[in-house]
Amino acid sequence: MDLVAAAKRVVVMMEHVAKARPAAPGAPAPADEKKILKACSLPLTAVRAVHRIITDLAVMDVTPAGLTLVERAPGVSVDEIQSKTEPTLIVAGAVPEISLRA
Repeated sequence: MDLVAAAKRVVVMMEHVAKARPAAPGAPAPADEKKILKACSLPLTAVRAVHRIITDLAVMDVTPAGLTLVERAPGVSVDEIQSKTEPTLIVAGAVPEISLRA
């Protein structure tokens, strides 16, 4: 906890959604569960400590105004990222794809 509270910059790397458990035979497929929420439902290590979130779909900066979409994974649209994110994302203009270097 002290490491997070004293850090100048905290970057969280995570999967964007929790994969749904397989449905029973004949039942509709369950939706993936959003992991980026408006409010945390788990105990916090530190309050307002995260500066950037990097997921398999996007890079987002945590600002006082909300989450700003910085980059998106290749082939992933802004609409897809928003549909898998509970808070409304701040999108300033065209959001570039993450540049993958060989």
